[in-house]
Amino acid sequence: MSHGLPELGDDYLRDPHSAYHALRAEGPVVQVVMPNGIRMWLITRYDDAREALADPRLRKDAATLREALQRAVTTPDARVQPAELASHMLNSDPPDHTRLRRLVSKAFTPRAVERLRPRVEEIAAGLLDRMDGDVDLIDVFAYPLPMTVICELLGVPERDRDDLRAHLRGLLERPFRAGDDPTERDRRIAGLVERFSALIEEKRAAPGDDILTGLVQARDHEDKLDDVELVSTCFLLFLAGHETTVNLIGNAVLALLTHPDQRIELLKDPDVIDSAVEEFLRYDGPLNFAPQRVTGEEVTIAGVTIPKGELVAVALSAADRDPAEFPQPDRLDLTRDDGPHLAFGHGIHYCLGAPLARLEARIALSRLFERFPEMSLAVPAEELRWRPLPLLRALDRLPVRLRPDAG
Repeated sequence: MSHGLPELGDDYLRDPHSAYHALRAEGPVVQVVMPNGIRMWLITRYDDAREALADPRLRKDAATLREALQRAVTTPDARVQPAELASHMLNSDPPDHTRLRRLVSKAFTPRAVERLRPRVEEIAAGLLDRMDGDVDLIDVFAYPLPMTVICELLGVPERDRDDLRAHLRGLLERPFRAGDDPTERDRRIAGLVERFSALIEEKRAAPGDDILTGLVQARDHEDKLDDVELVSTCFLLFLAGHETTVNLIGNAVLALLTHPDQRIELLKDPDVIDSAVEEFLRYDGPLNFAPQRVTGEEVTIAGVTIPKGELVAVALSAADRDPAEFPQPDRLDLTRDDGPHLAFGHGIHYCLGAPLARLEARIALSRLFERFPEMSLAVPAEELRWRPLPLLRALDRLPVRLRPDAG
């Protein structure tokens, strides 16, 4: 049952930009049914999006979100976020948001992140040294770089990383696979909760110099996390700490390989990398929309009235290609200077890990194209597949040929 609303399906997953272009033309705020069967209101224009991201009437607390998600389900097999992993800063309003964010913010300040530069360079160099021939760039480079960094920051041992990745991927994609046993998703959730809970106990018994130990040892009564918040925060940092950067790197490489004039620009002037990363974030960022909010009261946005208790999502990718804000928005321009994009959000929920994502992307893209300046796609671009995740703009694989064929 879609109630006659526009339904975003496989075409949206393949090309959200075309869908957003049509939605922007239809109106500034449009109610749709997403590919996962969840009904929500999408805000698609830049000025409205920026205001909505900082609007306290759009609530973020976990319990309210879960209730709204349950009401917004339009198909029997649609799934809402698991409560066991949802009690984190991204699903909270002040004062809880302030408390939760304060606990981890010091690890992600620009100064703290800059101290990570030598280690990120070292990881990138090691990955590049092992690459040759035709490879899946997601698997051998875009994924392991940020995954290694966030796991080292959190204190996740190497023995757990592949298992956590498998559980997480299965959990994220489970609602979109027809015919799957719904209990499999519950097993993935239980596996993640069990693994993070065990890791927390290990940090209690043998503290380390890492973020997770710091969270476990928080003694201030106002800041102390309960057990559910601790597991949820660990899950959020693990997920957000690598997933968005994997997509940023993969999408940026694809953009350069399909825009040879812009790749020449980067090779000609490596110093353009800072503005280039901002353009990659705007042009094809890692998130299609910001995680949903709920109207805490009747809210009017751009002349459209949304009832209380409704799910609202800010379509970041739509806002960042709004022609009212960005001239020629569908054009990739590494030297663009048209104002700030919204790929990392805005307001109190602005992405805590933005400095780290920028550092990792700048190093990854610079070193990759220094080492393999003639890299090319190993398959036609139209054959590339995107992961079935409405929230994320994520390539499943990115097959590339690192060097031209001999002869």
